[in-house]
Formats: sequence, C-alpha cells, structure tokens
Amino acid sequence: MGRLAGMLGRESGAPRIVRSARSAVRAALIVAGVLLGVFALYVVYELGRYNAGYDRQAVAQQRTELEVRIEHLERANRELRTRLAESDTVGAGRAREQAETARTIGDLQAQVARQSQELAFYRGVVAQGAASLGVKIEQLRITAGQPPGTYVVHMSLVRSGRADAPATGTVQLSLDGSAAEGARTLDLAALTAGRQRELRYNFRYLQTFDQQLTVPPTFKPERLNVEVSSGRRDVAPLSQTFVWSVEASP
Repeated sequence: MGRLAGMLGRESGAPRIVRSARSAVRAALIVAGVLLGVFALYVVYELGRYNAGYDRQAVAQQRTELEVRIEHLERANRELRTRLAESDTVGAGRAREQAETARTIGDLQAQVARQSQELAFYRGVVAQGAASLGVKIEQLRITAGQPPGTYVVHMSLVRSGRADAPATGTVQLSLDGSAAEGARTLDLAALTAGRQRELRYNFRYLQTFDQQLTVPPTFKPERLNVEVSSGRRDVAPLSQTFVWSVEASP
C-alpha cells in the first residue's frame, strides 16, 4: 500500500508542475508584451517630435549660445554702469564740458536701457517658461536721415517662450498728420514712392527693421501707426500708435 500511495503521489504531482510552468511562461509573455508596448510608445513619441521639427541637439546648442549672449550682455552692462558712474563724478567745468558730459550720460543711459531690454528678452528665451508665443514691438525709434525730409524708423519685433517654428507675417506702416488741405494719412507706399507696400518678417526670436521713409515737404507728421499681422489665422493683428518724435542721429 505504501508503494501504491507513493506512485500515486508522484503521478498526481506532474500536472501541478506543468501548470506552474505554463503560468510562468504566460507571465513572462505578459511582461515582455508590456515592455514592448512601452518601448513602442516611446519610439512613436520620439518619432512624432522628430517629424514636428524638434532637434534636441539644436535646442541644446541654441541654449548654450543664448547663455553666452547673456554673459556678454551682463558684462557690457557692468562696463556701461561703471562708465556712467565715472561720468556722474566728473565735476562741472566750462559750459562746453557740461554739455558734453550731459550728452555722454544720456547716451550711456540709453545704451544701458537697450542692453537691459535685450538681456531680459534673452533670459526669457532661455527660461522657456511660456507655452504660448506672441509677437510684439519691443522698441521703436525715429531718426532723421539724409537728405532732409527723409527719416529712418528703427523697429524691433520679438517673441517670448519656446519657439519651435519661425514667426512669419507682415507689418503695415502709416503716418497721420496734416497738410494744406487738412488731415491726411500716408501709407507705406506713399512714404516710399511706391517701392514698398508692406514689410515682411520671418524670425525665431528677434528681428529688426531700419525702414527709410520720405515725408512730403508740405506734410506735418503727428503719429506713426504700426500694424503687425501674423501668418497664422488664429492670431489677431497687433496695432500700436507712436507719437512722431525724431531723435538726433548718432
């Protein structure tokens, strides 16, 4: 009886071993399938970013270049502030020396302001904290040109946040003022003798314009109107009006 019980015990244990082996194989297949699925999802994710134009190496290079630019701007700001402090400590002498010192201080303050604006812009680009992108007029100045009656509009367009694709669109300029017949508005075509009807922009972070305008002798300008239109239909145009104020040419 003992031998029979032993034989029965051995025979009844075989199915358990087979079932255990099958369960282990099934579990291994499930784990392998999950791992393959995760890997496939990662490959699809990376492929999508690549097709969308995302280049990790290019982004890293751009970040490095911007950080170097920030360092240069900070150094330039320190040098300008040092020169400004030195100018402030210069005693007033003769009238010509006082006028020259005042002009130098004004130029240095303007340079510091421009450098600070540019530094703030590049810091915003490096931070890449904004998900939405917007084009705005960062700076606009008007200087007298040559010959008399011509002027140069210096304008900078910027965008903040992570720029995965260039911003494109057009800029319209018009000038409000008065003439002998009354109030008038001159568009860009009238101010450029028909050579230009609009300005086009295409940039990733910053673009500057130095547009020359010719104002008729009998026309008195008062306001400069700027309208920035995006190439995307879901972005509303940006319109700003600036008082016509001409700076002295450097």
